[in-house]
Amino acid sequence: MKFIGTTVAAIALTFSGLAFAESPATGDIEKGKEIASGVCAGCHNVDGNSAIPIYPILAGQEAGYTAKQLNDFKVVDGEETKRSSEIMAPMVAMLSADDMTNVAAYYAQQTPKAGVASDESLLEEGKRLYQGGNLEDDIPACSSCHSPNGQGIPPHYPRIDGQHPGYTFSQLHAFRQGTRKNDTNDAMQMIVSRMSEHEMKAVSEYIATLR
Repeated sequence: MKFIGTTVAAIALTFSGLAFAESPATGDIEKGKEIASGVCAGCHNVDGNSAIPIYPILAGQEAGYTAKQLNDFKVVDGEETKRSSEIMAPMVAMLSADDMTNVAAYYAQQTPKAGVASDESLLEEGKRLYQGGNLEDDIPACSSCHSPNGQGIPPHYPRIDGQHPGYTFSQLHAFRQGTRKNDTNDAMQMIVSRMSEHEMKAVSEYIATLR
């Protein structure tokens, strides 16, 4: 017997409790713009609308979530990071906690552009998985945490609507491989361990079309 409803409920209760315990990041938007223009623009563009599929769109992302992700890339006293990236590690090394809060606040104020799927043949399958999950393999619907339109539930469930399919796919792989392990209670790691490569690709394509 599958217990997908229990799984989703347990995850939702865990994150909802944390959401009340933490407040969204606030920061100096103008200082954040300076950092975005000088440090981040090469990969993410000044306004956070990355034109390169392997780099995420940051425009419109909830500030507290972005600040946490930046912090998770940072190596502190030689300790292992929660997110591994040869590109991001040196970038965040030069940023203070205030810098990360400021740039996150700036990106949160930017307007994301509409995303585009790279393989439209996978959209229907991706939609079924995103909205309804896969009961047979005990995979919960992505919409149960990220909302039906991909707007997320701040600060722990990120906004994912319109995200580059290549980037989303890479992050699902990172959770599976353990190079990304900053999800509370290993929720994403548990979910992706039950997903096939095809399912991960299909849902990544559908997410790009969400508005």
